[in-house]
Amino acid sequence: MESKSVFSHRNRKPPDALSGFEGINRYWDKLHQSFAAKILPGEYYVTSHDEVIVTVLGSCISACIRDKIFGIGGMNHFMLPHTQADLSHHIHSGPSTLASRYGSYAMEMLINDILKHGGRRENLEVKIFGGGKILRNMTDVGVRNIKFVEEYIALEAIPLLSEDTGDIYPRKVVYHPHSGKVKVKKLRSLHNDTLIKREEEYQQTIEVKSVAGDIELF
Repeated sequence: MESKSVFSHRNRKPPDALSGFEGINRYWDKLHQSFAAKILPGEYYVTSHDEVIVTVLGSCISACIRDKIFGIGGMNHFMLPHTQADLSHHIHSGPSTLASRYGSYAMEMLINDILKHGGRRENLEVKIFGGGKILRNMTDVGVRNIKFVEEYIALEAIPLLSEDTGDIYPRKVVYHPHSGKVKVKKLRSLHNDTLIKREEEYQQTIEVKSVAGDIELF
């Protein structure tokens, strides 16, 4: 028989999402005994509540950023576009302007929302995950994603506490912004190709998607 506390949580609505995040899928996570927000490629989520953020990464990158004093934080899930400029240059020559702009947009949207909802720039810390080599015909995309996010974090002088990047395996990441704890599970075998198809479709989408306007940090 299930405990009354588990039963009551299951039948209780999650705490109100911060403004702008109402469309993110949220549910009761029995394993972690917490409400959880699941993000997909191209999404990000910020919370001030005691809940977890979950995603599954292949070649994509997730940055888990939080204000270590106030406990507000979030996670993104993004990939750099594979532009013609990238195809004609070696990885070590650096990402194209469009790719850098897209990656900066993904990072700045997350950071700006943390600051907008009460976080402070000087309190931020980050952990990064993903960038595995799993996509067909895109051998360097994971490496490019890792290189970009590491350079971005160094440029913005946000302390990088830990990372689990590269390799050939997808990862399930469970982040708890309130405490800063992260659980990572490497998926040694995929039961289907849903993850690969999802990332390939996301890559095709961002190929033709332009980022409107410049974003400035507060």
